[in-house]
Amino acid sequence: MPVNTKILFNTSIVFIAILLGSCGDDKKKDPPKPEKGRIITETKKEPERKYPRPPIINIVDTVAPKMTVIYCKDSAATFERIGLKLGKIYGTKLPEYIKKNNLKTAGAPMAWYKKQKAPFFFEAGIPVNKPGSKPVKGVQIHQMNGGKALIVHFFGPFELLPQGYDAMKEWMKENKKIPAGPSYEIYITDPIDKNGKPVDPYKIQTDIVFPIK
Repeated sequence: MPVNTKILFNTSIVFIAILLGSCGDDKKKDPPKPEKGRIITETKKEPERKYPRPPIINIVDTVAPKMTVIYCKDSAATFERIGLKLGKIYGTKLPEYIKKNNLKTAGAPMAWYKKQKAPFFFEAGIPVNKPGSKPVKGVQIHQMNGGKALIVHFFGPFELLPQGYDAMKEWMKENKKIPAGPSYEIYITDPIDKNGKPVDPYKIQTDIVFPIK
Protein backbone atom coordinates (compact mmCIF):
# COMPACT_ATOMS: atom_id res chain seq x y z
CA MET A 1 0.00 0.00 0.00
CA PRO A 2 1.63 3.30 -1.06
CA VAL A 3 2.27 6.22 1.24
CA ASN A 4 -0.51 8.70 1.87
CA THR A 5 1.21 11.58 0.09
CA LYS A 6 -1.80 13.85 0.73
CA ILE A 7 -1.10 13.88 4.47
CA LEU A 8 2.61 14.50 3.96
CA PHE A 9 1.84 17.24 1.44
CA ASN A 10 -0.68 18.89 3.76
CA THR A 11 1.79 18.73 6.63
CA SER A 12 4.58 20.29 4.61
CA ILE A 13 2.37 23.12 3.33
CA VAL A 14 1.08 24.02 6.79
CA PHE A 15 4.57 23.86 8.29
CA ILE A 16 5.48 26.69 5.96
CA ALA A 17 2.37 28.63 6.94
CA ILE A 18 2.83 28.03 10.65
CA LEU A 19 6.49 28.92 10.73
CA LEU A 20 5.82 32.09 8.79
CA GLY A 21 3.14 33.02 11.32
CA SER A 22 0.32 32.94 8.80
CA CYS A 23 -1.69 30.06 10.27
CA GLY A 24 -3.99 31.14 13.08
CA ASP A 25 -7.60 31.26 14.16
CA ASP A 26 -8.61 33.70 16.87
CA LYS A 27 -12.08 32.20 17.36
CA LYS A 28 -12.45 31.04 20.93
CA LYS A 29 -13.17 27.34 21.04
CA ASP A 30 -13.03 24.94 23.95
CA PRO A 31 -9.57 23.30 24.05
CA PRO A 32 -9.35 19.50 24.01
CA LYS A 33 -9.83 17.95 27.43
CA PRO A 34 -6.89 15.94 28.82
CA GLU A 35 -7.36 12.19 29.10
CA LYS A 36 -7.98 10.67 32.49
CA GLY A 37 -4.87 9.99 34.53
CA ARG A 38 -2.65 12.50 32.76
CA ILE A 39 -0.54 15.15 34.43
CA ILE A 40 -1.75 18.64 33.55
CA THR A 41 0.73 21.48 33.54
CA GLU A 42 -0.42 25.05 33.01
CA THR A 43 2.46 27.14 31.74
CA LYS A 44 3.28 30.33 33.63
CA LYS A 45 4.76 32.08 30.61
CA GLU A 46 2.36 34.52 28.95
CA PRO A 47 1.53 33.82 25.28
CA GLU A 48 2.20 36.28 22.52
CA ARG A 49 -0.45 38.96 22.20
CA LYS A 50 -1.83 37.71 18.89
CA TYR A 51 -3.03 34.46 20.51
CA PRO A 52 -6.24 34.48 22.59
CA ARG A 53 -5.03 32.00 25.23
CA PRO A 54 -2.05 29.85 26.29
CA PRO A 55 -1.62 26.33 24.95
CA ILE A 56 -2.80 23.17 26.70
CA ILE A 57 0.15 21.09 27.89
CA ASN A 58 -0.25 17.52 29.21
CA ILE A 59 2.81 15.62 30.46
CA VAL A 60 2.72 11.81 30.42
CA ASP A 61 5.23 9.32 31.87
CA THR A 62 5.17 6.42 29.43
CA VAL A 63 7.16 4.19 27.05
CA ALA A 64 8.12 5.21 23.52
CA PRO A 65 7.77 2.45 20.89
CA LYS A 66 10.50 1.04 18.67
CA MET A 67 10.49 2.63 15.23
CA THR A 68 12.22 2.52 11.88
CA VAL A 69 12.54 6.14 10.76
CA ILE A 70 13.67 7.50 7.41
CA TYR A 71 14.97 11.05 7.66
CA CYS A 72 16.95 13.88 6.10
CA LYS A 73 19.43 16.25 7.72
CA ASP A 74 19.26 19.94 6.93
CA SER A 75 19.85 23.41 8.32
CA ALA A 76 18.28 26.84 8.10
CA ALA A 77 19.80 30.26 8.61
CA THR A 78 16.53 31.73 9.89
CA PHE A 79 13.37 30.53 11.62
CA GLU A 80 11.33 31.28 8.48
CA ARG A 81 13.56 29.03 6.34
CA ILE A 82 12.80 25.97 8.47
CA GLY A 83 9.30 25.72 7.02
CA LEU A 84 10.61 25.80 3.46
CA LYS A 85 13.16 23.06 4.21
CA LEU A 86 10.59 20.87 5.99
CA GLY A 87 8.22 21.33 3.06
CA LYS A 88 10.82 19.89 0.68
CA ILE A 89 11.68 16.97 2.98
CA TYR A 90 8.12 15.93 3.85
CA GLY A 91 6.65 16.78 0.47
CA THR A 92 9.36 15.47 -1.87
CA LYS A 93 12.37 13.60 -0.49
CA LEU A 94 10.71 11.17 1.93
CA PRO A 95 7.72 10.35 -0.33
CA GLU A 96 10.22 9.60 -3.11
CA TYR A 97 12.03 7.09 -0.90
CA ILE A 98 8.79 5.49 0.29
CA LYS A 99 7.43 5.14 -3.24
CA LYS A 100 10.70 3.80 -4.63
CA ASN A 101 10.89 1.13 -1.92
CA ASN A 102 7.14 0.37 -1.83
CA LEU A 103 6.94 1.11 1.91
CA LYS A 104 4.11 2.06 4.25
CA THR A 105 4.16 4.95 6.69
CA ALA A 106 3.96 3.80 10.31
CA GLY A 107 3.43 7.07 12.15
CA ALA A 108 3.28 10.84 11.98
CA PRO A 109 6.07 13.15 10.71
CA MET A 110 8.74 13.95 13.29
CA ALA A 111 11.81 16.15 13.74
CA TRP A 112 14.88 16.65 15.94
CA TYR A 113 16.32 20.12 16.52
CA LYS A 114 19.92 20.50 17.65
CA LYS A 115 19.24 23.92 19.20
CA GLN A 116 16.48 26.48 19.53
CA LYS A 117 18.21 29.48 17.93
CA ALA A 118 19.73 30.38 14.56
CA PRO A 119 21.40 28.88 12.69
CA PHE A 120 19.10 25.87 13.04
CA PHE A 121 20.32 22.30 12.48
CA PHE A 122 17.66 19.61 12.35
CA GLU A 123 16.63 16.16 11.15
CA ALA A 124 13.14 15.56 9.77
CA GLY A 125 11.72 12.09 9.25
CA ILE A 126 8.77 9.75 9.26
CA PRO A 127 8.36 6.19 10.63
CA VAL A 128 7.99 3.39 8.07
CA ASN A 129 7.12 -0.30 8.28
CA LYS A 130 10.65 -1.48 7.32
CA PRO A 131 13.97 -0.22 5.95
CA GLY A 132 14.23 0.20 2.19
CA SER A 133 16.99 -1.24 0.01
CA LYS A 134 16.87 1.32 -2.82
CA PRO A 135 18.64 4.51 -1.78
CA VAL A 136 17.55 8.07 -2.43
CA LYS A 137 20.19 10.79 -2.13
CA GLY A 138 20.01 12.54 1.24
CA VAL A 139 17.65 10.02 2.88
CA GLN A 140 18.99 8.01 5.83
CA ILE A 141 17.58 5.29 8.09
CA HIS A 142 17.50 5.32 11.89
CA GLN A 143 16.42 2.43 14.10
CA MET A 144 14.94 3.82 17.32
CA ASN A 145 15.03 1.41 20.26
CA GLY A 146 12.20 3.01 22.22
CA GLY A 147 12.06 2.84 26.00
CA LYS A 148 11.13 5.06 28.94
CA ALA A 149 10.02 8.52 27.93
CA LEU A 150 8.14 11.62 29.01
CA ILE A 151 5.81 13.05 26.39
CA VAL A 152 4.40 16.55 26.22
CA HIS A 153 1.02 16.48 24.46
CA PHE A 154 0.89 20.06 23.23
CA PHE A 155 -2.27 21.69 21.84
CA GLY A 156 -1.67 25.16 20.45
CA PRO A 157 0.03 27.29 17.80
CA PHE A 158 3.42 26.04 16.70
CA GLU A 159 5.02 29.38 17.60
CA LEU A 160 4.18 28.73 21.27
CA LEU A 161 5.85 25.30 21.27
CA PRO A 162 8.87 26.51 23.32
CA GLN A 163 6.46 26.73 26.27
CA GLY A 164 6.09 22.95 26.04
CA TYR A 165 9.85 22.52 26.33
CA ASP A 166 10.00 24.90 29.28
CA ALA A 167 7.19 23.07 31.08
CA MET A 168 8.86 19.70 30.55
CA LYS A 169 12.27 20.88 31.75
CA GLU A 170 10.69 22.30 34.90
CA TRP A 171 8.71 19.09 35.49
CA MET A 172 11.80 16.90 35.00
CA LYS A 173 13.76 19.01 37.48
CA GLU A 174 11.00 18.85 40.11
CA ASN A 175 10.56 15.08 39.66
CA LYS A 176 14.29 14.30 39.35
CA LYS A 177 14.07 12.70 35.92
CA ILE A 178 17.31 12.18 33.97
CA PRO A 179 17.34 12.54 30.15
CA ALA A 180 18.60 9.59 28.13
CA GLY A 181 18.86 11.17 24.70
CA PRO A 182 17.80 14.11 22.53
CA SER A 183 14.15 15.16 22.50
CA TYR A 184 12.10 15.12 19.32
CA GLU A 185 8.78 16.39 18.03
CA ILE A 186 5.95 14.35 16.49
CA TYR A 187 3.32 16.21 14.47
CA ILE A 188 0.20 14.20 15.33
CA THR A 189 -2.67 16.22 13.89
CA ASP A 190 -3.16 16.79 10.18
CA PRO A 191 -3.24 20.61 10.12
CA ILE A 192 -5.56 20.67 7.10
CA ASP A 193 -9.17 19.48 7.43
CA LYS A 194 -11.13 17.45 4.87
CA ASN A 195 -12.25 20.67 3.19
CA GLY A 196 -8.69 21.87 2.68
CA LYS A 197 -8.85 24.56 5.35
CA PRO A 198 -6.34 25.10 8.20
CA VAL A 199 -7.40 23.54 11.49
CA ASP A 200 -7.84 25.74 14.57
CA PRO A 201 -4.27 25.81 15.96
CA TYR A 202 -5.59 25.03 19.44
CA LYS A 203 -6.89 21.72 18.09
CA ILE A 204 -3.54 20.74 16.57
CA GLN A 205 -1.54 18.24 18.63
CA THR A 206 2.26 18.16 18.69
CA ASP A 207 4.01 15.62 20.89
CA ILE A 208 7.45 16.42 22.33
CA VAL A 209 9.19 13.23 23.39
CA PHE A 210 11.94 13.26 26.04
CA PRO A 211 13.70 9.86 26.45
CA ILE A 212 14.61 9.25 30.11
CA LYS A 213 16.64 6.73 32.13
